[in-house]
Amino acid sequence: MSKVPPITLNNGVEMPQLGFGVWQVPDAEAETAVAAALEAGYRSIDTAAIYGNEEGTGKAIARSDVPREDIFVTTKVWNSDHGYDATLKAFDASLAKLGLDYVDLYLIHWPTPARDRYVDTYKAFEKLLSDGRARAIGVSNFLPEHLERLIGETSVVPAVNQIELHPHLQQAAAREYHAEQGIATEAYSPLGSGKGILEIPAIVAIAQKHGRTPAQVVLRWHLQLGNVVIPKSVTPSRIEENIDVFGFTLDAEDLAAISALNEDRRLGSHPAEFNMA
Repeated sequence: MSKVPPITLNNGVEMPQLGFGVWQVPDAEAETAVAAALEAGYRSIDTAAIYGNEEGTGKAIARSDVPREDIFVTTKVWNSDHGYDATLKAFDASLAKLGLDYVDLYLIHWPTPARDRYVDTYKAFEKLLSDGRARAIGVSNFLPEHLERLIGETSVVPAVNQIELHPHLQQAAAREYHAEQGIATEAYSPLGSGKGILEIPAIVAIAQKHGRTPAQVVLRWHLQLGNVVIPKSVTPSRIEENIDVFGFTLDAEDLAAISALNEDRRLGSHPAEFNMA
């Protein structure tokens, strides 16, 4: 059984607040990693067309003892497939690789503003939603300005915006805008992608105080902020460690110490400038 609590998206669909990400996991390893995650109690799996591991992810889901309806599957359309017809075709390809009849959440991976096609792409998403092939639709890496346009020109408010978010990039303005619009904030690179966040003395001290690891402290911080979070690992012990974050609570002092670490520092690309095909 999973111990991860769900959040309710703006269309009433429930999504586990903590999931398993497979970014940078080779397809040949994805089946083993996803199987280990499902065994450990994860019920949300986050992949994308560009990750090249939808097939391995789908095999793990197919071979799992966990019923399909209990697994929340997210995938994403890549930048080169923006546009109404191209998006529908890309979705069919993703679904075939996953071996599924539907996905639980479909995201636009990047807005790629230079292409200026994300509104047409999202209109294809609306069709997938109305056809029941995606249970919820949303975006990734969208700035409030992109979301504002999308909401103004389409009829479905995105359920989720998945953005880079960790103690050095806390995204307070984006989180506030999402909350106003009823959009769930989902954090990728939640632990800072191995770039030193887990060695910060303040986080190490909080971990020692609670008898937990620095990674568990950061994941707990995300959960208490209300973020959906998708840590990634291919190491079975880490996969288990990352889901074991529901038996303790950070206090106000802990939260304030982590809040003070924000530097508005991105590890990845800026959504206003990233237009790679």
